[in-house]
Amino acid sequence: MAARIALLGEIVVMALDTLRSNKLRSALTILGVVIGVSSIVAMTALIRGFGDRLHELIQQMGSDTVYVSKMSIVSFSSGKDLWDLMKRPDLTEADAEAIRIGAASAGMVTYHLGEGPGGTQQRFTYRNTSTKRIPLLGADANWLQVNFLKMGEGRFFSEFEMARRRQVVVLGSAPAATLFPDTDPLGKKIRIGQDEYTVVGVLAERPSLLGGDTNEFAVVPATTYDKKYPAPRFRGYLMRFLAISLVPREGASRAQLIREIEEVMRSRHRLKLDQENDFDLVTADSVIRILDQFTQAVFLALVVISSIALMVGGIGVMAIMTITVTERTREIGLRKSIGATRRGILWQFLIEAVVLTSVGGLLGIALGAGIGLLVNSLADFPVSLPLWSFALGIGFSASVGIFFGLYPAIRASRLDPIEALRYE
Repeated sequence: MAARIALLGEIVVMALDTLRSNKLRSALTILGVVIGVSSIVAMTALIRGFGDRLHELIQQMGSDTVYVSKMSIVSFSSGKDLWDLMKRPDLTEADAEAIRIGAASAGMVTYHLGEGPGGTQQRFTYRNTSTKRIPLLGADANWLQVNFLKMGEGRFFSEFEMARRRQVVVLGSAPAATLFPDTDPLGKKIRIGQDEYTVVGVLAERPSLLGGDTNEFAVVPATTYDKKYPAPRFRGYLMRFLAISLVPREGASRAQLIREIEEVMRSRHRLKLDQENDFDLVTADSVIRILDQFTQAVFLALVVISSIALMVGGIGVMAIMTITVTERTREIGLRKSIGATRRGILWQFLIEAVVLTSVGGLLGIALGAGIGLLVNSLADFPVSLPLWSFALGIGFSASVGIFFGLYPAIRASRLDPIEALRYE
């Protein structure tokens, strides 16, 4: 065993010497491996970082929160047509009230407006400072509690302000920082479009995603929103997307709550037993499940695309190793004449190929990690560098060396020693 380990070490040293003596050729040979491995590591870092950040945001929904909407990511992920979804009946405040009364397992029920393609984007202005156009939502007074958002300063608007259609606003942390960098925003009057609103609170900061700021929004009472920003129409369809959110009461399960919501909504929409729901029920678990399916599909596509670069690099390795066998024919004949076995010659050239591609794998890992960190620093894109992605890169590169180095190694091991010694 000790002799085999020593022989293996000697072969690795010889392989590295070959790399040093043919720097340009070796660099061109492993270029495809470097590109393939670096793309795997870089894209894995970005995809995992994106997925982890999105998981963090989704988990803020709360594990028991249930959302009822006209359409959602659940419908789109199942392949439903947009225009079929547009034909669904709009949800209304009356639906939220019916669920509050008819679903015995429901605890707090709330709703909001302004998301989706019919949402409102407005410019916020305080004195001489303005924000870019950012989303404005309309919600009821309990919306904050059900959605597990936290106040950073001040308070959320009250039921009284909701009923009276008061022009009060709760800012996200991003517009608050833009409009009031050195001033307390509470009680200040700002303009949203052409209307004046009083700031009553600022939401706590949330983690950002994809270089975009998830804190760039504001919330006003839903009654005020309905009055000031009527829903637009598109091809005859009203773009008023109201979403209901609720949590089960203490002691009730989420599964029971979902069943009761379905019963209430199907009854209100007069659906027959054989008709599917014309509304979506969304939970944090369902969104995370769809997200995981998406990231797995993207990762699989990435591996397939990167495998093309690895295959090109592998063909280069095979070509160079075949040339190396030809150049070292006399050396092979000499080694065989003094007792080297066919297995020893095969292992020598196979390990040289693996060392060659593994060096490319290490360079690819370093390059891929560097690209991921660079994107993170320049674009604030979330990045994750799991150790298994490094192991995957090394594994891929070593596998390329084994697969494409096998033919030259077998060819070298089968050379006749007498003919090899006579080779010029």
